[in-house]
Amino acid sequence: QSLVSSSKWLQRYGLKRNKLSLSQILSQIGFQHRKDYVTTLGKPVASRYADGVFPQYKRAQDGSVYNLTAKKELILHFVDCLIGAIELYKQRMEWLTSESRQIFGVIQEQCIVIVLDFGTAAPTEFDLCRDALSMVLVEQVIQISRFNLIRAAQDLMKWQQKCTPVSEHTVKSAVRWLWKLEHMTAVSHSSSAEALLEAMADEAVSS
Repeated sequence: QSLVSSSKWLQRYGLKRNKLSLSQILSQIGFQHRKDYVTTLGKPVASRYADGVFPQYKRAQDGSVYNLTAKKELILHFVDCLIGAIELYKQRMEWLTSESRQIFGVIQEQCIVIVLDFGTAAPTEFDLCRDALSMVLVEQVIQISRFNLIRAAQDLMKWQQKCTPVSEHTVKSAVRWLWKLEHMTAVSHSSSAEALLEAMADEAVSS
């Protein structure tokens, strides 16, 4: 019903500007059927002059009725606009649910620490985790400003002491560091919390 919100993405693609919400479309293809208060009757009464003259549409949300006056060409124009908007949504959803975004979502912050907690993962699962982390480094971290990696373990491990500026060189270095990590079968119960506290200790970190 309403294909439009105030999100930055929609504004970027012009959907809000194109006025494609149900209310905006109705205001362009017709006019609202009005009610007014009639003193002698003591209640609001809807005008009847439009009954049977115009096709009418009743909104489910508030019960308001619109008299539709647009010609077929204008209706078809909005059909095309809505189909285009739906296609943009589909493309956006496909992008949001592809590659590393399917696992990690979209990283929006500019300075992040990724805390690695492999728990008691088997060797094959450990490698799958490193594959996924390598993917997010190459696809998403490369787009931000600064980052670091911390591994939760009995003896906490950090790729760098502080968040490091992102470059092709530093991302490749982080991937190499990731693949040099050894598989561990036992991790202390407090190691995850310690790693998170260590990540938060860097005041530059936003996520």
